Amino acid sequence: MTHDPNAPVIGLAVGRGTGPELADVFERVLGALTAGHPGTVTIERSPRLYHSYHSLRGEPDIARIRELTAADADHYERFCRTRAERGTTAIFRTAVNAQSLYLVRERLRAVKVDLLGADGHSLLLVRDQAQGFYTGENAHTPGEITRTMTFGREITGNVVRYALRRARQEWPDGRIGRIVMAYKFHLLDGALDAWVSELAEELGVEIGLFQPDTVNRNLITHGLPDRTLLIAGNEWADIMHVMLLDRFGSDRQENRCTENVFLDPALAGLTEYQTVHGSADDIAGRGLVNPVATIRAAARVAEGHAGRTGAVEAVEKALLILEERGISTPDLGGRHSTTAVVDALLDALDTPGAGTPADPALVGGS
Repeated sequence: MTHDPNAPVIGLAVGRGTGPELADVFERVLGALTAGHPGTVTIERSPRLYHSYHSLRGEPDIARIRELTAADADHYERFCRTRAERGTTAIFRTAVNAQSLYLVRERLRAVKVDLLGADGHSLLLVRDQAQGFYTGENAHTPGEITRTMTFGREITGNVVRYALRRARQEWPDGRIGRIVMAYKFHLLDGALDAWVSELAEELGVEIGLFQPDTVNRNLITHGLPDRTLLIAGNEWADIMHVMLLDRFGSDRQENRCTENVFLDPALAGLTEYQTVHGSADDIAGRGLVNPVATIRAAARVAEGHAGRTGAVEAVEKALLILEERGISTPDLGGRHSTTAVVDALLDALDTPGAGTPADPALVGGS
């Protein structure tokens, strides 16, 4: 593909289910946000359509599922590495089968990052996706699966160091109210406790290592201390992420995007954006999927990686206009199609090339 060598290149990886619909939303919104700006964005789409959990269930046997899972993981890892080598700083990925994703996240040492805020308090959640039960390998014998996983001092140190750097970036005055780690550390023979103590001394910070149930109890009892840096094992954080959004965030899961950062040095500078919601295979192809999280991801990519200053603020203002007009998909209680919501958003943005429907189409008819 030929393109302006000065133009940013954004990667796009598409999974099954509603992935193709959301990929189109991403391309359309990103194109609109960056139209007319220097260095128009080029999108490099992965040639593979990756499996969702539901698409794999249609395969005839476990061996075939394992084969496809590994193939998806290998392909997506190569795609990420290739994009990083070529200078890409952002990839947008729709939902993909979790087992394939976690194979990649283990290999590339990924963390998921989400900054939540409510009532003037903020929480920076850094999910350790590089180690633990979600990573690892399966060994099959008749009637039994053995899953082998690893925790490592080096990986733990890398995760903590990144979390501190990111916290100081999010809170530029350098003040971090509290650093909490939520891990099932009592299953690890005291090793994680020792590593965290050593890291705290080395980095000159105080780190509280707690069992996840203790973190839950403290959040319920005391609420959210301001500027909490919460570093969490994925066994707990994956489940609690939605609950933290509900209790301490400003929006629901279906409307939220987040980012994954790879700590492998070869991928330094590459960030992967994704929706928090899943592949929603049950509504694929029906024009019903909520595009808000994808719209927000496009805005973050436009502002953070394509030089479109103000894109995030502009999109948030446009989304408020849609809310005031009652334009939303059925999952939010509305009656509008995916395309109609995007049309209305682009109209509200008043962006060159935006759709300007007089009356956004309703689901099931106009």
